[in-house]
Amino acid sequence: MSDNTKRMSIIVTKGSLDWAYPPFILATTAASMGLDVTLFFTFYGLTLLKKDLDLKVTTLGNPAMEMPMMGMHMQMPNLFGAVPGMDALASTMMKNMIKKKGVASIPELRDIAVEAEVRMIACQMTLDLFEYKREDLIDGIELAGAATYIDVASSSDINLFI
Repeated sequence: MSDNTKRMSIIVTKGSLDWAYPPFILATTAASMGLDVTLFFTFYGLTLLKKDLDLKVTTLGNPAMEMPMMGMHMQMPNLFGAVPGMDALASTMMKNMIKKKGVASIPELRDIAVEAEVRMIACQMTLDLFEYKREDLIDGIELAGAATYIDVASSSDINLFI
């Protein structure tokens, strides 16, 4: 890597299906454009590095959520999140829409990120806090803390918080 290589870092803090797409799409796109990319997974974002993914989406707390239905976009009322089984229904609908539209899955995007040599760092403190084991996570990642991320961010041209 030359000294004038552009760098991007992203802090990944959310682990739901809808929040998993932005960091992986941005990271893989930036890597394909020649940027040196680092993803730092902390708190609920750390779940995106688990070997066994069971990502869900929720309507609760997401008033902007609209789903294409019956030829229009139907807004999912926040109250729906309180209805038993609604998260499972919303997750199934989202996964079906992703598949129907030919959008890569999160495991596929994650594999592309590994192949593109995106540096993925799992926050050691979060790992300890949530009592995950290293064996729960995919291969090819680093374990490090905030100081490592600060070092990366201080030399990055682009820093994002997702």
